[in-house]
Amino acid sequence: MSPIIFFDGYCNLCNASINWIMQKDKKEVFKFASLQGETAKKLIPARLKEYDSVTLYLNDKFYTHYKAVGMICKQLPFPYNLGLVFYILPQFIYNWIARNRYQWFGKKETCRLPTEAEKRRFLG
Repeated sequence: MSPIIFFDGYCNLCNASINWIMQKDKKEVFKFASLQGETAKKLIPARLKEYDSVTLYLNDKFYTHYKAVGMICKQLPFPYNLGLVFYILPQFIYNWIARNRYQWFGKKETCRLPTEAEKRRFLG
């Protein structure tokens, strides 16, 4: 199964990040699904459903928060895989950004809808 990036479909920062990843992921390694969608409801274990932040499903494991960001970067081509530094980013910095993301970047009224060209990479 392809790695799946679960993201907050309402968050402007999260949506901008997904756009950036899609541009850099030329080999189309990743699939995408909003945390509010059916795929997330089916695949994400109950113990992780409380999170409203990025979650990565990779090799039958789930990564959340800053660890997810680091592992996502690791899968991208050079030089973007150098973003693995996020894996060692102090958790409090990540949490501070995540807590304030709606205030700083805004929030959509509805979840992101993929364009026709993006649909093959998005899961429900």
